[in-house]
Amino acid sequence: MPVTVVVGTQWGDEGKGKVIDLLAGEADWVVRYQGGGNAGHTVKVGDRQYVLHLVPSGVLHDGKTCVIGNGVVVDPEVLVEEVDDLASKGRSLDGRLFVSDLAHVTLPYHRRMDEAHEAKRGAGKIGTTHRGIGPTYADKFGRVGIRMGDLLDPDVFLRKVRRNLEEKDYLFRNFYNVEPVTIGEIEASYRKYMPRLGPMIADTVPMLRDAVAQGRRVLLEGAQGTLLDVDFGTYPYVTASNPTVGGALTGSGLPAMAVTGCVGVAKAYTTRVGAGPLPTALPDEEDEKLRVLGREYGATTGRARRTGWFDAVAVRRAVAVNGPTDLAVTKLDILDTMDRIQVCVAYEYKGRKLVEFPNSIEVVENVKPVYREFPGWKQPTTGARRWDDLPGRAKEYLEGLSGLVGVPVTIVSVGPERNETIRVRV
Repeated sequence: MPVTVVVGTQWGDEGKGKVIDLLAGEADWVVRYQGGGNAGHTVKVGDRQYVLHLVPSGVLHDGKTCVIGNGVVVDPEVLVEEVDDLASKGRSLDGRLFVSDLAHVTLPYHRRMDEAHEAKRGAGKIGTTHRGIGPTYADKFGRVGIRMGDLLDPDVFLRKVRRNLEEKDYLFRNFYNVEPVTIGEIEASYRKYMPRLGPMIADTVPMLRDAVAQGRRVLLEGAQGTLLDVDFGTYPYVTASNPTVGGALTGSGLPAMAVTGCVGVAKAYTTRVGAGPLPTALPDEEDEKLRVLGREYGATTGRARRTGWFDAVAVRRAVAVNGPTDLAVTKLDILDTMDRIQVCVAYEYKGRKLVEFPNSIEVVENVKPVYREFPGWKQPTTGARRWDDLPGRAKEYLEGLSGLVGVPVTIVSVGPERNETIRVRV
């Protein structure tokens, strides 16, 4: 710190929640900068597991100020439910959670549009979570979005909703053939959640500017991963925002010169949920075995994740885009029983060797991975708390990953618990 960005370097689900929770203990402010309620950051503290969708992971540490930045799309009902759930578990957010007045609002018609659009695609589905994230961002960039600050004035809010419903109603009835959302549905939910949300809505840009000026330590927390970035990911099988360092700046309002560090998070292998290519995907039997070992099911949707070997080509793309100073490798312990571990070091495509991640989705869908084999360590790593506690071959594997992607490994997770972590360099 003082300003550190945490990014996923794969297709999301890298274990960012645990890494952010670890680093949040050293921060004063924790800021979520993009994505929406489709995110699922899982953090285990003691015997209790938390799945956070909108609220920054800093909530699990006392005394941390949490911000939902302007780059996030906020479903008010989801946020209220999450705040209430945390309070029921002894994690009150009173006076320490702020939501940017510039953040865009996900409304019931966005969720219905998301589901209807996916159904209309048929076999060409993207694999969205049906949480309305894409349609909310589409309205934002179409300049018809509704922002959290609009919620503070009922007349302004409802006028803008009515304006949008004219277009949405036509699409629902005539293109998607589903029932439209009514103004009554939206107004009823608005009246229910606004008394709770009003005190949280603030202009967070000067708040963060002042925090940095005062030397406060700020942690910027992203959702999803770089290979799902709308610009740099496997388009069109991507999310609707920028989960990269660039997104951290535009999604928080902090200038580039404020950022002093970036932690990239990668699983010791690779997973992907939803549609889209996964070059190192395992055969069905091995895929199922690794999925069970790693408990690879989506924290938000419960969908099974596809699994594959570590893809250094893909992670190098993330390194190039984000420039991480540190690499956190999670779920190393899941590989403890493996005899041999493969790492993709390049792709083959039509007789050519590719070391850079292709921009063309048609190429990515048809590459053949070139593997380097590492011997398994066949010893448990869950009890390791220092680098020297790890088996020699596990250290060789981590050093190999570091060399292949060009970033030092400084955090290693060997289990879901907060303390099941090795800090290689503090």
